[in-house]
Amino acid sequence: MKMRKLIAFLLVMTMAATLFITGCSKDDAASTSGSNSNFKVYLITMDKMDQHWVSVDKGAADMAKIAGIAYKWDAPDKKDNAKQIECVNNAVADGANLILLAANDPVAISTAVADAKAKGVKIIYVDSPANEAAIATLSTDNTGAGKTAGETLLKELDAAGKTSGTIGIIGVNTATNSTMSREAGFRGAIEADGRFTLLTSEYKDGDAAASQESAAGFITGNADLVGLFGTNEGSTVGVGNAIKANNGGVIGVGFDKSDAIQDLLNDGSLKAAMAQNPYTMGYLGMAQAVAALNGYSTGPATIDTGVAVLAKK
Repeated sequence: MKMRKLIAFLLVMTMAATLFITGCSKDDAASTSGSNSNFKVYLITMDKMDQHWVSVDKGAADMAKIAGIAYKWDAPDKKDNAKQIECVNNAVADGANLILLAANDPVAISTAVADAKAKGVKIIYVDSPANEAAIATLSTDNTGAGKTAGETLLKELDAAGKTSGTIGIIGVNTATNSTMSREAGFRGAIEADGRFTLLTSEYKDGDAAASQESAAGFITGNADLVGLFGTNEGSTVGVGNAIKANNGGVIGVGFDKSDAIQDLLNDGSLKAAMAQNPYTMGYLGMAQAVAALNGYSTGPATIDTGVAVLAKK
């Protein structure tokens, strides 16, 4: 039902954007497409490392092209609060009318967001909000998706005949709300089951190599380890590669969709990954930007863009 509602809303926003482009009538003093060309929208993501952000950019760029809006994607090369704040400040200095933002640290960036708003820049969050009010937020229900990841791991453990043991988590950092919510949902599912012990989480900023090293440490340091969970693309790739290097023996689940993750699913190094809809985040986010800049309603303040469970193809 959620996905049907999302598709319906996507269609409505697409039609609305089309109306903005074509204008309401020939008698208008200026067509809406003309006014759209005067707007500039920035997408600022946590980094440019993950395929997830490439997909968000693709969705935003496709809608920007339809709407005739000037658009730019900017982000740090890797997760860095100071560099992301600099990206926001640079966008404001460059005359951005609206910023689509995925906040790396919701606290650290909030002052920069507030300053941007004070200068008339509108804000829409995609994937992960900051602690500052915005027009709308488009993201996954991360707690619910984390719970699904935990339940999926439990099913895989049951299928493998595992009824006890320890489970490790490779996270991003403790400041990023989205990945911490995924961890909370995952922990809730495992704790509710009661048969397995969760080890202390390790945080590697989504770096695949560092996450692999951490996952390998879990494997070699815990003889009773039965499962590993990665909370984003980089950590999931690290988990899968560590299990692959160990020739299996541990069940891995993770988050996000990429070619590397699908390869690890296909060869059995990972059993499942929670796939978000980053293209939809970008596409709908830009549609909402067009609406907001033209003074139209942007719909719900929060939109759950959904999640699906990926497995071996």
